Amino acid sequence: MLPASADKPRTALSHSSTGDHTRLLDDSYTVSQRFEANSPAHRELAIPTLELGDGRRIMFDRLYAKRGMRELHADVFLPAPSAKPAQAIVLVHGGAWRSGNKSNFYAMANLLAQRGYAVVIPEYRLALESPYPAGLIDVNAAVGWTIENAQAFGIDPRRIAIGGESSGGQMASLIAYTGGTALFSGGAAHAPRLNALIDLDGVLDFTTPLALRYENAAGEDSAAARWLGGSMETAPQTWREASAATHLSAASPPTLIVSGEDDRFTAGRDEVIATLTAEGIPVRHVHFAGLPHTFWLFDPYLGQVVEAIDSFLKDLPPARPSQAEE
Repeated sequence: MLPASADKPRTALSHSSTGDHTRLLDDSYTVSQRFEANSPAHRELAIPTLELGDGRRIMFDRLYAKRGMRELHADVFLPAPSAKPAQAIVLVHGGAWRSGNKSNFYAMANLLAQRGYAVVIPEYRLALESPYPAGLIDVNAAVGWTIENAQAFGIDPRRIAIGGESSGGQMASLIAYTGGTALFSGGAAHAPRLNALIDLDGVLDFTTPLALRYENAAGEDSAAARWLGGSMETAPQTWREASAATHLSAASPPTLIVSGEDDRFTAGRDEVIATLTAEGIPVRHVHFAGLPHTFWLFDPYLGQVVEAIDSFLKDLPPARPSQAEE
């Protein structure tokens, strides 16, 4: 999601690398745009600089799926080589489901790779190109691709988490809580299960009064309605299906929720925490008081968010052995 004060969306025609597929591109959500909007009130913000070393590698624009002539790519940040397969994290960028880019997560991916994590950042079809549930099917395909390439990437296929920021956090939560089911699996018997969820200011339940007050305020013209194919009034079943909290179960993965000053971006948070706690599933909430939406994109808070992610993942129970290891 974008705050109400975000710039009015701009659209432009963009061509795929093949030159024969044209799609609309909304470029209203970028790191520079968020910096310009927030830095006057938060002079401490700085755009991070990536520093590589210690044998870490970055693999750009690796093809993970095709949708007709449309290619979908992922960027992979790998840690220094280790004898122990790495915990992986698939990160889903935000942008009100209609904008954003995988490059928004480069700085975070770099810091996580420094700490020994493998990070996969997929592009996916946005609302202007293909509405709900296309992007969710794409991200699940990226998770499946990560599992298929686990050995080549030095990843433990039993330890793949998913995370996202803003609308990407909403998508990551929905994918995490529907893992193991056919929903958003793209026709497969079931979608992959994840070993953890990291939600950075992403709505967990569209149907709460708090979420509806903002996500449904503009009716059919709201960002959520344009993605979901209608407002809450015209597409209520879709709004419920797209609410991660409605899919909670005893099989839901451990969850980290990171929030800023505005609780509307994690609407449904208290109910999710209560349900996971009752099921005995590890759940942690880290709140950054007084900080604006998208604070995690910038220093000095980027490192603090990475520290919270690292601490949470290191505290998880060991991965269960595969059948081959038992």
